[in-house]
Formats: sequence, C-alpha cells, structure tokens
Amino acid sequence: MTDELQLQMNEYLPLRDVVFQTLRQAILQGYLQPGERLMEIHLAQKLGVSRTPVREAIRMLELEGLVIMVPRKGAIVAEITVSDLEDVLEVREALEELAVKKACQNMNEEQLERLKQAAKRFSDSLEKDLLASAQADVEFHEIICEATQNKRLVQILNNIREQIYRYRLENLKDRSSHANLVEEHTAICRALEERSEEKASEAIRIHIEHQKSSIIGSLSIKQELQEDK
Repeated sequence: MTDELQLQMNEYLPLRDVVFQTLRQAILQGYLQPGERLMEIHLAQKLGVSRTPVREAIRMLELEGLVIMVPRKGAIVAEITVSDLEDVLEVREALEELAVKKACQNMNEEQLERLKQAAKRFSDSLEKDLLASAQADVEFHEIICEATQNKRLVQILNNIREQIYRYRLENLKDRSSHANLVEEHTAICRALEERSEEKASEAIRIHIEHQKSSIIGSLSIKQELQEDK
C-alpha cells in the first residue's frame, strides 16, 4: 500500500530520521502490511530521497522489531504474532489499570466531557472509517492518561500505544466486536464519573481482555488461511 506514503518533513530532524518516522507510521497504521517487502529503490523513488536514508531507516525499524531481514528477500514488515500481542497487552493492562485509578482521583469535569465526546466519535465512526475510529480510541485512552497527572506514566503508555496501533486496527476490523467496544467505553466513562477505582479497574481489564481475544482470533484465522494456501 505504498501509494499512501508521503514524506513527513521536519526541518529539525536528519533526513534519515524523517524517513524512519514516515515508514514507522506507515507500518503502525497499516499502510505497509505485515509480510510486505521494503524495497530500497522503490521507497526512495516514492519518497523522493536517495537510497542511503531509506537503508538507514530500515535498520532502525529492524531494531524496533517492526522489520525483519529475510535471506534472499531483504527487509520485510514483521508479522503480527500472538506472542507479541500477549506481551504488549500484558504490560498495557497493568499500566492502564493504574491509569484509570489515578484518573478517578484527578480527572476534572472538562476532561470527563472530552472523554465522553471521544467515546461518541468512536461509536459514530465505527461503520464508516476504521482509521477515524482508531484515532478516536487513541484519544479516549490519551485523555484518561492525561488525567493521571503522571508524566512518566503518560510517556510509557504513549510508547506502548504506538506499538499496539496495528493490533488496534486488527481489532476494529472484526465488526462483531463493535457493540462490545462501545459498551466497554461507556462502562469506563461511567466508572470515572462515579470516581470508582474498583469499577474502573474492572472495566479496563474487561476492555483489554476482550481486545486480546478478538485479535488472537483474527490472527489465528489468518494463520489458518495462509497454511491452507
């Protein structure tokens, strides 16, 4: 899906880092699909740069685990694996539970209203635009994180949130999960409005466990289809 690629210029960054950020976002947002080859010449032409910054960016992506090097094929976008998913969501669940507890203590009325609006945007866009839904979901969790007033927690969760962006899109592709997702957001909002740490913790655990089950199911189906080919 390299037709979607556009260089995200930043005059304060070296060209290598600009290419890296552009390719990284393309992978996280699903424009570059798992298993897709990253051909230096093609990417350089598409982005309007030389092969050197592309090659350096691909090495950086490999260090992040987003790209793997395969003999006789070169650089390939890393597959989404069940093991990776379980590792990331295990960490996310613990941190999100801490975040909602802190948010129960610190969230103000303006943040609570923004949270409800993000939940509504998520619900309204589900059947129309998955990328818009994914962005609304990100915003929903970012508002909770912001309300913790813990800068280090915000930093760590932002990093994890980027890592699971691909998983979030996989989850949203499962239309059977949409109703549950809307209900789970509503439950989280209600718990935060009531300032109930117990209800908020339970709601966020259910939310993430359902997400895990849905994505693992999707990945298992894809794996079975690949094995049948």
